[in-house]
Amino acid sequence: MKPTALLTNDDGVGAAFLHALAHALGKAGFKVIVAAPSGERSWIGRAFSRHREVTVTALDGPGDETWSIDGTPSDCVNIALGHLLKRKPDVVVSGMNIGFNATMPLCLSSGTLAGATEGTAWGLPAVACSFDLDRTVFERAHHRSAECPEEVRGNLESACRHATAFAHSLVGHPPRGMLVHSLNYPSNMHDGAKMKRTVPALVRHGSLFRPSELGYRFAWKDGETVESGPDSDLSCLERGEVSHTVFDFGRTAPA
Repeated sequence: MKPTALLTNDDGVGAAFLHALAHALGKAGFKVIVAAPSGERSWIGRAFSRHREVTVTALDGPGDETWSIDGTPSDCVNIALGHLLKRKPDVVVSGMNIGFNATMPLCLSSGTLAGATEGTAWGLPAVACSFDLDRTVFERAHHRSAECPEEVRGNLESACRHATAFAHSLVGHPPRGMLVHSLNYPSNMHDGAKMKRTVPALVRHGSLFRPSELGYRFAWKDGETVESGPDSDLSCLERGEVSHTVFDFGRTAPA
């Protein structure tokens, strides 16, 4: 029997990066079940739609079964596991995200990581996958998410192959506690790239809002890097390596 991957993201069900990962998973022998937001739900963290109904629509592709869900990544995985799938999947995969999910502030805000976190909350192996992009390429990919910029297509396909192999390695190994694997791929990803265990760099962004006509509007800024040693996710990406951070939400620091 084929292993089953439940695939979600936070860029929306129509995102080309999601489709690329779905294709790689299917080509490697997975049955791919897609349950993804109907539109972009980035920077939403582990939010649930508590105060409204969430609608679900069946679509053709990119998975063997595909649902567009008008909710958050956490909504998508929870509804899929609780109501849409006939049996639990072998692994939950979130991504491929447009842009990296490196540094501690971004990891805590990421809808991509939240989708994987909901999977591990059900006792399932879970991996979040993100792809670093140069700023100009990111802007194009973000604003036209249904199209993959041609100059990164080969690198993205390499990242998807790696993510698929990693997801396959998790099959049959349910996590102890609540483990989420976070993979960040460099923009120059290739099949021979090394993978390194990392920790999130510490960055302080300060205010992420600017005054607007009606109040304040979100405005990204890079912030100040406070701590980013050679084992940090940022340093790893700068070296052209695959960053592998493991979040163990079942553990907290000792008193």
